[in-house]
Amino acid sequence: MNINLMQTLKMAVNSIRGNKMRTFLTMLGVIIGVSAVIILVSVGEGSAKSVTERIESMGSNLITVNIMGRGVDTSISYEEVTGFNSFPGILRVSPAQTSVVSVKYGNRTMDDVSLECTNPDYMHVLNYELSGGRFLMENDIVGRLKVAVIGKEVADELFPYQNPLGERIKINGQSFTVVGTLEEKGTSMRGSSDNNVIIPITVGQRLLKNTSIRTVYIQADSPEGVDTAILYLNNYLTRKFKDEEAYRVFNQSEMLSTVNEVTGTMTAMLGGIAGISLVVGGIGIMNIMLVSVTERTREIGIRKAIGAKHRDILIQFLIESIVVSVIGGIIGIMLGISGSTLVSRLVGFDTVISVKILVIASLFSILIGVIFGIYPANKAARLNPIDALRYE
Repeated sequence: MNINLMQTLKMAVNSIRGNKMRTFLTMLGVIIGVSAVIILVSVGEGSAKSVTERIESMGSNLITVNIMGRGVDTSISYEEVTGFNSFPGILRVSPAQTSVVSVKYGNRTMDDVSLECTNPDYMHVLNYELSGGRFLMENDIVGRLKVAVIGKEVADELFPYQNPLGERIKINGQSFTVVGTLEEKGTSMRGSSDNNVIIPITVGQRLLKNTSIRTVYIQADSPEGVDTAILYLNNYLTRKFKDEEAYRVFNQSEMLSTVNEVTGTMTAMLGGIAGISLVVGGIGIMNIMLVSVTERTREIGIRKAIGAKHRDILIQFLIESIVVSVIGGIIGIMLGISGSTLVSRLVGFDTVISVKILVIASLFSILIGVIFGIYPANKAARLNPIDALRYE
């Protein structure tokens, strides 16, 4: 007796429906495995996208120079930094001295505000936008004017009901006039870009009692000019410090490459860890199918006695295993998509559910059903009909 595929599928579904609770518990491993793979991989890809966007928000063609160590021998002055403008491939140069300060207006005070002492090019190099007023000007630098541009968090906290432009704030006890406010930018690799106050570097050096510059942000004139600019910077700094360990020069593409490599490895590890639960689910399917073969030994003997072939029995039990796995996979995909949406609200960035991971999870759930269903199906198909009919 030959059994067509539709008949076999119907028998498999009827067998599954006959043991609903056992079938659900069998599916549970696959459900958890598929949903875990989708959630963890979407979190990994979402975090990679978030970090990449933050790096890109720091400005186009960005080069960062970090001066290492302490002392006169490993420091660089503002005049030396401005000389970088003459190097080929460099469009803008912005030195930065940073500190954490207390900012006060009236009876309102903000602690742990990021103070950024820099020059007018800072806004263009790091891609800031103004929401009101103006940014620093060259006259502010030369004249050592006590003016400040404040970030959105500072403006909202100190001036919730009024326009801050023209108002005077105190930074570590010294009075500054607010001349500009920044558009909201969010967080970046340097931390929050909104909880900050920007002042002229010549004023900041006096306020901080430190003239040594440790960080310089540089904008290349084009993507092609980045390598040229880095070559000239390395040559200059090596001659100055006579030690390649005294400084670090890196660009945005290198940073993105490193971040993508790290986050890619992290995503693969998360997916691998979640995949283990899929394998465990497959073992559960195999275990239940072996039990099912034992329970239905007489049924198998009767079917073989009336003409069912080895192939018919094999396909029937294999389809049962695949159906259980596929249904578990479908439920797991729905839970995975819902779980990823929930996680995105909890972690503060958007998770990324790619079609590729949905397809991989689906195919893997089917593969689990096939791999872990072959042994029980083969065992059922190989039963001797006479021994099977005698089984109690």
